[in-house]
Amino acid sequence: MLKSSPRFRGGVSLNRKVVTFLNEKDTVKKSALDKFFQKDAVSGYVFIMPWLLGFLLFTLIPFVASFWFSFTKYDLFSSPKFIGLNNYIKMFTNDGLFVKSLKVTFLYAFASVPLRLIFALFVAILLNRKSKLSGLYRTLFYLPSIIGGSVAVAVMWRMLFLKEGGVFNAILGKLGLPDNISWLTNTKTAIWILVLLAVWQFGSSMLIFLAGLKQIPEHYYEAARVDGAGHAVQFFKITLPMLTPVIFFNLVNQLISGFIAFTQSVIITKSGEPLNTTLFYAVYLYRCSFGDYKMGYGSALAWVLLFIIAAFTAIIFKSSDSWVYYESKEQ
Repeated sequence: MLKSSPRFRGGVSLNRKVVTFLNEKDTVKKSALDKFFQKDAVSGYVFIMPWLLGFLLFTLIPFVASFWFSFTKYDLFSSPKFIGLNNYIKMFTNDGLFVKSLKVTFLYAFASVPLRLIFALFVAILLNRKSKLSGLYRTLFYLPSIIGGSVAVAVMWRMLFLKEGGVFNAILGKLGLPDNISWLTNTKTAIWILVLLAVWQFGSSMLIFLAGLKQIPEHYYEAARVDGAGHAVQFFKITLPMLTPVIFFNLVNQLISGFIAFTQSVIITKSGEPLNTTLFYAVYLYRCSFGDYKMGYGSALAWVLLFIIAAFTAIIFKSSDSWVYYESKEQ
């Protein structure tokens, strides 16, 4: 009677399902382990091990250590001493150079990034026209970006704007204009010399814009011309909307580069001269950490910079839904 009971048969069926499920689960686990320890998989892990070790030793561990040091008083020669939030409190209440370097960096980033992107887009549009020498032009325009962050370029740029013997003053003299301008020691012009250098190094953004321009279907322009749209209308109604994903990408990358600018200030204006009007945040961070041996305070500065960059990046990402156009989302 028990065997013929529906309840009993249901219980046996349920038990069989549970046993089958557990067996299948064990089989999946075994197959995953077998795949993990397969010869090819092991070879892959061996090949990526140098990168993993490098990431662990030179990125992740220093990253965590700097966060700990930001709450300590540390001078490289003695053990770190935990002081809580004192570094951050001092930064925002009793450090004029922190505020000064932050203002200089904001001015540099918000001035150089838009100008660089506008100039890069302008050159990209010119190079997008069919020409036998377009490949040569792209190479020549990209050269400043290849050597852009080097010390040699910074030294060259400094030589161009020297008061005595500088190329620009020599050109002004040939034109009959005043040729004794102190470009690099004038508090009103020094920062703009660095901005001009940033704009000149537009090659990488230009190539990305050029690649984006070549992805815009030609039939959009043909249809616009048939409707009587001029070049200005085509640019604002077709080119710019279709390029917004590329603009978004370039904007994020160039803004981050602007906030971490370092070499230009150190080489061209001697680490912030005149009167700290070109004192970039990264330069002040370096000065505190390796000049004054305040590694704890320097770590706190670094984390504040990370937060600032993350905040602006998040704002750009959050606002992208209202101005970045993706063709795949078209209804």
